[in-house]
Amino acid sequence: MKKLLILVFLTLPMIAFAQTKPYLSIADAERITAAAEAKAKAEGWNVVIAILDDGGHLISLKRMDGVQIGSIDVAQAKAKSAVYFKRSTKIFEDVMKGEGGSRIATLPNAVGVEGGLPIFKDGIIVGSIGISGVTSAQDGIIAEAGVKGY
Repeated sequence: MKKLLILVFLTLPMIAFAQTKPYLSIADAERITAAAEAKAKAEGWNVVIAILDDGGHLISLKRMDGVQIGSIDVAQAKAKSAVYFKRSTKIFEDVMKGEGGSRIATLPNAVGVEGGLPIFKDGIIVGSIGISGVTSAQDGIIAEAGVKGY
């Protein structure tokens, strides 16, 4: 009986810290990246595809051939903005075009350029995607295709 109690007490921490909320796995990130890349290739666009977890940490990064290196940081910044604010970066882009929209530029991690989308599972944010390499509208189209691949 004593050994059983010791075993229960030793396993409780493992049970307590088990993953209970939805999360974005590497397999999910690869599937999203593949869907985004397929859309980009179908349109003849070369881009950088960044996938972040719900804390804004990089899970996956793919740089297609010929893309400028500056797009690596831009794709990650778009994805970070989308996960931090739980909304599309297109919303910030639209607001920045309006009167007083320049205030958005003062928000830390807010990127006012389309191409970043949050990724939700069961209504809970699990990560984000950021695309950079073509026009912002085209980046948005690719990001949407990636999220649909999830």
